[in-house]
Amino acid sequence: MRKVLIIDTSILCVYLKVPSMDDCGLNGDKWNYSRVNEKITKEINEKSLLVLPMATLIEAGNHIAQANGDRYKIASDLAGIIVKVADEEEPWAAFTSQSKLWDEESLKKLAASWPTLAVSRISIGDATIKDVAEYYSSAGYQVEILTGDIGLKSYEPISHISTPRRKKNRN
Repeated sequence: MRKVLIIDTSILCVYLKVPSMDDCGLNGDKWNYSRVNEKITKEINEKSLLVLPMATLIEAGNHIAQANGDRYKIASDLAGIIVKVADEEEPWAAFTSQSKLWDEESLKKLAASWPTLAVSRISIGDATIKDVAEYYSSAGYQVEILTGDIGLKSYEPISHISTPRRKKNRN
């Protein structure tokens, strides 16, 4: 079963070295650039598919535009990733594979479910990331949400391990 790594805004900002967003997570589970880079490199070496949800792209872009420092360089780094996603360059998954999540039926489902999530302080961005995770899980992928947010991490789908079939003994 191929693995999908869904990258959240907090992790992408650390990876891109956005000023004032150079770490995320709780004290016992902090993510800094070294840890994020090591994790992403490991997943690439293991042939995992990296998924950049639309919410992550938009939120990270907003953080970059408001950041101090060299916004142009950081924005260019994100733009380079966007081009790789658009070109479906391994290990990045294409945005088009998420297009089903933005059709009329899916948007109505999001509209119906999000108010309840908002009461629990789940942002609409996180709600769509949760939907991306469920989408890939239902397609048969092992899914990990890479995030510093334990609330979002709790929505990571549980992978079902298929039981190998036994060979019949033909004696």
